[in-house]
Amino acid sequence: MEINKELVGAINDQLNFELYSAFIYLSMGTWFEEQNLNGMAHWMEVQYQEEFAHAMRFYRHLTERGARVVMKQIAAPKTDWESAYEVFADAYHHETVVTGRIYKIGDIADRLGDRSTQSMLNWFYNEQTEEEANTMGIRDKLKLISDSIPALLLLDTELGARPPAGPIPAESTVP
Repeated sequence: MEINKELVGAINDQLNFELYSAFIYLSMGTWFEEQNLNGMAHWMEVQYQEEFAHAMRFYRHLTERGARVVMKQIAAPKTDWESAYEVFADAYHHETVVTGRIYKIGDIADRLGDRSTQSMLNWFYNEQTEEEANTMGIRDKLKLISDSIPALLLLDTELGARPPAGPIPAESTVP
């Protein structure tokens, strides 16, 4: 079944937004590097890799369905924050925006009866629940930590243990 043009446009927009998300996390990681919070920088680098992999899932879905991928200019992300808490508050907020955007694609797929896209999006629904929970959890820990440098450094060490992102999935997204 040929994919509807409205859905192609929405998925292309999300693919590009996932690349923007990757840039946001890379920028956040750079800020953490500048603060010598290398564990948090590592966490953000892994998140950058995950966001790029998300973009590739959308890319593969479009190409496997015979649709054209349209790359767009990526806006420069924010580069400065006041605290680690502010960084993770921004990360959590950003993930809620991503979730909303993915749900809107799902609404379009439902309306059009595009089960292939809906199947692909099921993975994203679960992933976004995890993304929001992770960023909210770290944000909330940072709020509890407040101005405690030892606690901040302990959390930094904990976040530095995050395993690297897996390879970009090569499997077909078309059921």
